[in-house]
Amino acid sequence: MANKGIQPTDALMAYVLEHSIPRTDVHRRLVEETERRLGDRAGMQISEEQGPFLTFLVRLVGARRAVEIGTFTGLSALCIAEGLDADGRLTCFDLSDEWTSIGVPFWDEAGVADRIERVIGPAAETLRAHPFDGPVDFAFVDADKGNYLTYVDLLIERMEPGGLIVADNALYGGAVLDPDAEGNPAEIRRFNDHMAADGRVDAVLVNVGDGLMLLRVR
Repeated sequence: MANKGIQPTDALMAYVLEHSIPRTDVHRRLVEETERRLGDRAGMQISEEQGPFLTFLVRLVGARRAVEIGTFTGLSALCIAEGLDADGRLTCFDLSDEWTSIGVPFWDEAGVADRIERVIGPAAETLRAHPFDGPVDFAFVDADKGNYLTYVDLLIERMEPGGLIVADNALYGGAVLDPDAEGNPAEIRRFNDHMAADGRVDAVLVNVGDGLMLLRVR
């Protein structure tokens, strides 16, 4: 089958963003603040095109209860929260109070801070213990790659059919194609293989940003 994909260029990505849910000044300044304070580590943020895609997916499934595992400085959380209705709730699980706190004033400025709670600690432990007042409808996973399977197992337990899980870095810069790769690429490869064969979900791997594995609970 012919490959109909298009190799992204800066001009093409600008075109994509111009025809997607628009980024606001708050988004841009959060990115700038992250770069100013964290330097090279700012590369851990989601890509520009992933933000509107997350907002769109949250709205598409009509999510009321959302979870994020791995918040960093809060750009993805901002985009997810913007997709929720006013009575929706996003719970962010992360190890770092220092990093996640960078996003808090921007969430407040965007008018979504009251939809977001932060839970600081090892996500596998805090997610397992966290009381939810209803099923989780949407989840975004962007944390330590070796625990992706653990996180997904815990999330599926808290979801009803139709719930959506989105896992980031699912292509890991293309390193998933290297069978001899170790570390994070190997963990992602193991995760992708497992989820593609998991009868609990419908899996689709899409080339958005560094790759997103979409998992719809059956």
